Amino acid sequence: MQTEFEIKTRGQGLYDFTRDVTGWIAKQNVQHGLLTLFVRHTSASLLIQENADPEVQTDLRNYFARLVPPTSDPSMSYLTHTYEGPDDMPAHIKAAMMPVSLAIPVSDGRLVLGTWQGIYVFEHRDAPHTRKVAAHLA
Repeated sequence: MQTEFEIKTRGQGLYDFTRDVTGWIAKQNVQHGLLTLFVRHTSASLLIQENADPEVQTDLRNYFARLVPPTSDPSMSYLTHTYEGPDDMPAHIKAAMMPVSLAIPVSDGRLVLGTWQGIYVFEHRDAPHTRKVAAHLA
């Protein structure tokens, strides 16, 4: 079974779409299997991360912004792919550092996630985007 999720972002940050995924899984009537998710973009990532304290998402965003600043930062002057804006090449670097696919077990018709785990698109661009995540349940 396959589907595609569309996640609307408002700029850099983590966007939880766990509820969308769990709702789709529930409708599939599959008791046991493996869900594969794949983000179809080169400037966004997928993460399983804590969903209880929003400070975790803020700290992750701030850490990666510090680790890979925009090309307007003097420390990034060596980059050559700059014509799509100062956030573009850093977004590609961040996406290269983080997962773009996830594999999540399904047991008893539910995702096998920890108590405080959620599924996120990590948007690395400044502008809003609609990110597409392909899902395959086997």
